[in-house]
Amino acid sequence: MNAQTILIDGLRGAVGVSAVSFALAAIGLNLQFGYTGLMNFGQVGFLLAGAYGTAIAVEHGVPFPLAVLIGILSAVVLGLALGLPTLRLRGDFLAILTISAAEILRLVFRAEQLEGFTGGVRGKAGFADPFFSWNPLPRGRFGIGDLAFDERALWVLIVGWLLVILSTLAVRRLVRSPWGRVLKAIRADEAAPASVGKNVFLYKVQSLLVGGVIGALGGILIAVDAQYTNPDYWLSALTFYAYVALILGGVATTWGPVIGAMLFWFLTQALDTALRQAIEAGYLGGAVDTTDTGPIRFAVVGLALILLMAFRPQGLLGDPDDVVVIDQ
Repeated sequence: MNAQTILIDGLRGAVGVSAVSFALAAIGLNLQFGYTGLMNFGQVGFLLAGAYGTAIAVEHGVPFPLAVLIGILSAVVLGLALGLPTLRLRGDFLAILTISAAEILRLVFRAEQLEGFTGGVRGKAGFADPFFSWNPLPRGRFGIGDLAFDERALWVLIVGWLLVILSTLAVRRLVRSPWGRVLKAIRADEAAPASVGKNVFLYKVQSLLVGGVIGALGGILIAVDAQYTNPDYWLSALTFYAYVALILGGVATTWGPVIGAMLFWFLTQALDTALRQAIEAGYLGGAVDTTDTGPIRFAVVGLALILLMAFRPQGLLGDPDDVVVIDQ
């Protein structure tokens, strides 16, 4: 087995577009769940709204920057439609409704009756040309040795990691403000801020909207990088991967979602390469083949998460005295 190849593939996963997008999704969840206590299991719906809002707007002749704004506004509309009727619920009831809403949205965009607008099962393609036309990088590959990216991939990564940094700093500023202190009070005990005249419901809606918009940026980035979006990509599992990233890094921490997303994709990509090499070398005795690497690598990551929750439930960067417990 080639340890260098395993390491390089892991590092490419840790800094790649998937890591960037899941970092943004996890940053949004961190605001909603980590700081406010909202069990939003439908974060993937915001990613879908951002991706499709941008793609459909470009297809209808809207300039790309305005199309991105429409994608963000689509996430805001979804947040209002999802939050206004549901945020009076708590705990597992909210979780069930949000995951159901995200799946319903995916099926609506997949419907044959809306094929002329959403593209149906075929989705939307070829809408990010303006973004790549702004690429200031010359043709070539940039990086060190095998850890290199072409100018197109690097342009996406530069913009993506800039969004991650700006989103992280923005959330940090928000949660240290009086507004953020109210969110933390809501997480601890809703009755306390309500008793001093704070509109708890309004603060919850605001948290859902801001976290959803940050998640929508991750969806837009995925769609732009692929020049394609399809309803069958936006499955509920993506929300849970974002939660894994958040828990790995540390809930209610500034950089935990980012570190967690990088670690999650480092492990999954490194394990995928290691398993393929082991299978090709015959180390596993033919018990599995290369088509089994996907489930196995996620099973290993799941085992690592179980061990982490058992021995360090606050995550890598979390405070052991600030483990998030949601009142059911």
